[in-house]
Amino acid sequence: MTTTAPEMTKAAPAGGPRRASRGRGVMSSTGLYAAIGVAALLFLIPFYVLVRNAFSTDAEITGEDWKLFPTDIQWGNVTAPFEDTTVDFGQSMVNSLIVGVLHTVGTLLVCSLAGYGLARIPYRHANKVFYAVLFTLMVPTAVTFVPGFVLVSSLGWIDSYRGLIIPGLFSGFTCFLFRQYFLGFPKELEEAARVDGLGYWGAYWRVVVPNSLNFFAAIATITFINGWNSFLWPLVIGQDPSAWTVQVALSAYMTNQTVNYHLIFMATAISILPLLLVFLFLQRWLVQGIAQTGIKG
Repeated sequence: MTTTAPEMTKAAPAGGPRRASRGRGVMSSTGLYAAIGVAALLFLIPFYVLVRNAFSTDAEITGEDWKLFPTDIQWGNVTAPFEDTTVDFGQSMVNSLIVGVLHTVGTLLVCSLAGYGLARIPYRHANKVFYAVLFTLMVPTAVTFVPGFVLVSSLGWIDSYRGLIIPGLFSGFTCFLFRQYFLGFPKELEEAARVDGLGYWGAYWRVVVPNSLNFFAAIATITFINGWNSFLWPLVIGQDPSAWTVQVALSAYMTNQTVNYHLIFMATAISILPLLLVFLFLQRWLVQGIAQTGIKG
């Protein structure tokens, strides 16, 4: 009996195309993970070099023969930055921690209030104020650096936490992020708060903030990292060694006469530990918070 063309089509294996597409999907996923793995290794190379040199001697760091691991691990390098008499590394860590925490809290308070006011409080010049805030993002930092220093100096805030923290509390970009987020915040929650007799401040403090902790945590992470890594402003304001932050203290290990390589690498490794802890603890909120800004790619 002769088999017709339709019958031959029905007799063909049904899973062929699916298996082929499944195979292509596996291959594409494998290539993607391989690319991510290579990129991760490239990004981890500087950290490997940092840790390797931190536990090495100066001769091994500057030697011509490179070894993957130091011949004799120098565990004494861990305490060397704190025992060095030329730089008070412990005090600089404390200064950076105080400046970073207070700068983060102050920035969250100032910029969140500004962003909430621009997003929710009706005011006919609100857009003009918002455009003025955006305009500050176009002004180079070098333009405002000298006037800011003159102002801080005239107020007597040199070598003080006030001079290190207060001038940088307001950030136009952070204010912009808060405004974008609050524009997408459910108005029904705020309307219910006003029915209960709360004003703008009460709605902000009792309703908006408790329901926006993910976003606040994300902004706090970015702000703390930026404050901890700040160098130029603390270098100018903290002229006395007792007011140095950790980034300024690290630069003191490099002078015209000597360069203490093992101290630089170990002190740098110790200085990034707080950032790693903050990032690892808040990374989930960091991703969720940035996704809630309302900024579309």
